[in-house]
Amino acid sequence: MGLGGFTCSKNALAALNVLYIMVAFILIGVAAYGKAAAYIATIEIMGGIIACGVFLLLISIIGLIGAVKHHQVLLFFYMIVLFILFLIQFAVACAMLALNEVQRKQIAKWGWARLASDKDQSMLDKTQRSLDCCGFEEPNLEKDHPACGNVSQLACCSSATAACCTGVYAGNSTDIPECPCDTCWKVIGDHMNEAVKTVGGISLFFSFTEMIGVWLALKYRNLKDPRANPSAFL
Repeated sequence: MGLGGFTCSKNALAALNVLYIMVAFILIGVAAYGKAAAYIATIEIMGGIIACGVFLLLISIIGLIGAVKHHQVLLFFYMIVLFILFLIQFAVACAMLALNEVQRKQIAKWGWARLASDKDQSMLDKTQRSLDCCGFEEPNLEKDHPACGNVSQLACCSSATAACCTGVYAGNSTDIPECPCDTCWKVIGDHMNEAVKTVGGISLFFSFTEMIGVWLALKYRNLKDPRANPSAFL
């Protein structure tokens, strides 16, 4: 193959790795946003997507250097790691998309329990203020219940007669209104559903492009550089 084919493969691989660098930032940013949007749902799978984004960023830099210098060792290392990264990212994305509502709720409940177990409950209070919600599934809890936290600053529970984590159940008295706050799961569930689908879908889509990188690197690695071997033209 002549100079044109070699240069074309080189430029294509270099451009693909520049694309991977941008994709890595997209994966990291979207996964970080999804994790933050879910608030209490410390979904370890999203952490896996962030890790995949970081590794993709590093391996893309290696691939870019290997493409520019036609470095055999770097290209071989690049192919192996990129293929492994494809397998991991594909599996993690499928796992995210396979989560049903019951599983997502269980994960969120586990995260809420962790917040409630903290002694100062500062993150629990911050979460409820940010979402303007009270309790995970039941807002009318006893005031010392660990799942309540400090609800005095909640906008939705500003009424002095509202039964939000006051220790008084509205269901036991006709004089006390129900807590006007939404439960936190009602709010978090929508965020989690959107975050999981978005992050999982983007990760799954871009995982397939990594196989293109493996194929192109293999093809480019097996080409001889005509400029380093002038006899190839003879």
